[in-house]
Amino acid sequence: MSARPAPRVGVVVITRNRRRSLLRTVDALVRLPERPPVVVVDNGSSDGTAAAVRERHPRVRVLAAGRNMGAVGRTYGAAALDTPYVAFSDDDSWWEPGSLARAADLFDAHPRLGLLAARTLVGPSGAPDPLNAELARSPLGRDPGLPGPSVLGFLACAAVLRRRAYLAVGGFHPVLHFGAEESLLAMDLAAAGWAVVHCAELVARHDPDGGTDRPRPGRTVRTRRNALLTAWLRRPAGAALAQTARLAYDGLGDPASRRALAEAARRLPAALARRHRLPAHVEHLVRSLEEPSTRLPAWQVEPG
Repeated sequence: MSARPAPRVGVVVITRNRRRSLLRTVDALVRLPERPPVVVVDNGSSDGTAAAVRERHPRVRVLAAGRNMGAVGRTYGAAALDTPYVAFSDDDSWWEPGSLARAADLFDAHPRLGLLAARTLVGPSGAPDPLNAELARSPLGRDPGLPGPSVLGFLACAAVLRRRAYLAVGGFHPVLHFGAEESLLAMDLAAAGWAVVHCAELVARHDPDGGTDRPRPGRTVRTRRNALLTAWLRRPAGAALAQTARLAYDGLGDPASRRALAEAARRLPAALARRHRLPAHVEHLVRSLEEPSTRLPAWQVEPG
């Protein structure tokens, strides 16, 4: 009998105190025909998550972080893999059969690819996530040499990355923890010369209501906080100041905006200590998402 080819894509799942939902996810991942190696990073659970996974799936590697590392847990897991490509799942998401194999083929065929953002189907009915349409009609256009439109955003639980590119840019930023952490990573990959592309051929399933776990609160606050911190980490001072002023104005009548601004202020010294500006061509792309009249396809913007 011939040996099974070495897997090209590994999967990293981060989790915290969502044992029931996580086990359902791991069940789905280990059944995939690609037989990807799966790494579960337990971000400091107190519900017996690590022991439950080890008992039910002894071949799945479990890394106990000992604390809540946030999105950095994905980097911890990716570093433990030796596959050339890595896919991410949350503890309530998994991949459709065949999608990881197709992603590996696309990475093999396109050396400039750093990240593939998949199409996401939500819930038992498989309803399309609204982000799918936004990614498909990205104003950054499509480089004819790449397998989909260029984007600067994605869902982490529906992304496959070239592992060396991901680790080289430092992975998800520790200042952000969770909440819209994907935009900064997309910018950093683009700044390093990697293509970030949406590919509707790849399908991730996201079923946050399938288990008994309740959704985590505070998502709006974290998202607005991290959008502002991302601006201070990478954007020109004028753009970051303008975004700060907008959030402060919104906070006059919105408690969530006030809380987001306060949380951003607490993290701002750490962000400023790690601040470095995007290269001009990537900043142009970010601005083109804000100013429709200046939009250009990504491949028409020369690095500068």
